[in-house]
Amino acid sequence: MIHVFIVDDHKMVIDGMQLLLKDEKDITVVGTALNGEESITEIPKQKVDVVLLDINMPGINGIETCKQLLKYNPDLKIVAISMHKESSLIKLMLNNGAKGYVLKNAGQDEVIDAIKTVHQGKMYLDDTVNEIVLNSVLKNGTEKITSPFPTLSRREKDVLKLILEECTTQEIADKLFISFGTVETHRRNMLIKTGARNTAGLVRTALEYNLTK
Repeated sequence: MIHVFIVDDHKMVIDGMQLLLKDEKDITVVGTALNGEESITEIPKQKVDVVLLDINMPGINGIETCKQLLKYNPDLKIVAISMHKESSLIKLMLNNGAKGYVLKNAGQDEVIDAIKTVHQGKMYLDDTVNEIVLNSVLKNGTEKITSPFPTLSRREKDVLKLILEECTTQEIADKLFISFGTVETHRRNMLIKTGARNTAGLVRTALEYNLTK
C-alpha cells in the first residue's frame, strides 16, 4: 500500500485529488494540509510514502516545503502538483529533491502513474512537463536540468529592479502602472522561482545571480 499525503492551499484541489485516488486499491490518502507549515508538522506524525505538493502557497512555498520535508525524511518521494509551466521552475523543484512534476490539469492516469513511479524510486514528469524540459535543454544547448539559475519574465525583472531600489509595493505599482495585487503576484512568483523564503532572500539571490539582467 502506498501512503499519500496531499498539500495544497485550495481545499477544492485536495478534495478532487482524494476523489481521484479513492478507488485505487494500492493507494491510500493518509492526510492533507492546506499549507507548507502544516505539512511539515503533520507528515512526521504518520507513515507517508509519497507527498503531492503544490508550489504556489502562502507562507512557506512548495520549494522550501520540499527542502524541509526531505531534511526530516530523505526517503520521502515528493511530486510537485502545479499550474506553473516555466522550465526554470520545474528544474528548480527537481533540483531541490522532488521526484516528479505533474500539471494540475493532468489526467487521472498521469497522477496515479506519478505516484506509483516515484514510489518505485524513479523520476516522473507528465507528458507536457517532459516536453517543456526537453525543449528547454535543446534550446539552450549545453544547459542541464541542474541549472540553478531561474528565469524571470520581463515584468518580474521590472518589479525586482524597483524592489532593489527599496520601493514600496504601492510605489512599484504606481511606477509600472499596475495594481498593488499584481505587484504582490509577481513578488510571490519570484519567491517561488528562486526558492527564497521572503523578500530579503529574494534580494540576496537577485544580487548573487544578477537576475535583473
